[in-house]
Amino acid sequence: MTHAIRFHQVGGPEQLKFESVSDSPPAAGEARVVHRAIGVNYIDTYHRTGLYPLPAYPSGIGLEAAGIVNAIGESVSDVAVGDRVVYAGGAVGAYSEARNIAAERLVKIPDYISDEQAAAMLLKGMTVEFLTYRAFRVASGQTVLWHAAAGGVGLIACQWLSHRGVRVIGTVSTDEKAALARAHGCAETIIYTREDFVTRVFELTQGQKVPVVYDSVGKTTFLGSLDCLQPRGMYVGFGNASGKAEPFDIGQLAAKGSLYITRPTLFTYTAARSDLLDSAATLFEAVSQGAVKIHISERFRLSEARRAHEYLESRQSTGSLLLMP
Repeated sequence: MTHAIRFHQVGGPEQLKFESVSDSPPAAGEARVVHRAIGVNYIDTYHRTGLYPLPAYPSGIGLEAAGIVNAIGESVSDVAVGDRVVYAGGAVGAYSEARNIAAERLVKIPDYISDEQAAAMLLKGMTVEFLTYRAFRVASGQTVLWHAAAGGVGLIACQWLSHRGVRVIGTVSTDEKAALARAHGCAETIIYTREDFVTRVFELTQGQKVPVVYDSVGKTTFLGSLDCLQPRGMYVGFGNASGKAEPFDIGQLAAKGSLYITRPTLFTYTAARSDLLDSAATLFEAVSQGAVKIHISERFRLSEARRAHEYLESRQSTGSLLLMP
C-alpha cells in the first residue's frame, strides 16, 4: 500500500483526503516513480472544483512531481530504474507517495537541478516557454503586460523575459508582491487593488499600449486586458484564477483594433514527446545560465494538501508551492 490524496466529489479544499491506495506493477509503457517532491498548481484547484471535470470519482489529483524510477514496464526505453525524473502532465495523480505513469511523459533531471527545484518549475517553466516562444514569440525590446506577476508562473516569466531584453509590466495585489516581482526582473508593477491597470498601462507606455497580454486571472481582468492591447495585439489567456470570463461578442475585437485572442494549454504544446523534451531543455538551459531561479515559498506535507490549496486560493502565495511525501 501507498498513500495518496484523493477526492470523492468536487468542492472546496476539504474534499481532499489522505488515503491508502493499493500498489500495482507498472503496465507496458509505464514507469513507477517514487516521489521526492510534488508541485502544487492552480490547475489542481480547477480539477478539485470541477471547473475542469475529470473522468470519474473518486479521483487522484495533481499533474507535477519529481522522483526516482524504481520499476519499468515492458517496452520502456525512455527511462531506466534509478533515473531521477520529473513530469508535468498526463493523468492526474501526482499527489501521492508513488505512482505509475506513462514513461513517455517523464523527463530526466539534470545533475545541476534538485528534485525540489524540478517539481517547482517544470509545469510553470514550460508554461512560460511555450507562452513566450511559441504562443506569441516575444522579441527583445518589446513591452508585455503580465497579470499575477508574483505567482509561480509570473516570477519565472519576469526573470526569463527580462533576461531576453523584454520589459515586463506586472499586476500584483500588494506592495510586498510588487517588491518580489521587481526583484525578479519585473520593470514596473501595478497594484490592481488600488490602481486601474488599464490607465496605468496607458501611462507607462506613453499611450502606445502593449503587443501582448498574458492573463491567468480571467474573469476580472479579461475586458480590461483587451483595452491594453495595441492594434493587432494578442490576448493570451492561460488560467481562470478569478473565474471564467463572461461570454464575449467577438465583434469587439474589430472595434478595439483587429485584436487576437488565444487560449492555449501546455498539454497541447507538449503533447508530442519531442516538443516536451525541447521545452524542458530550453527551460533547463535558462536555469543553467542563471536567467531563471526558482522561488519556493512554502512546503507542506503530502497529508496537508488541503492546507496547501487553502493557501494557494487565498492569494497569499508567491512563487511555487510543494508537497513533500
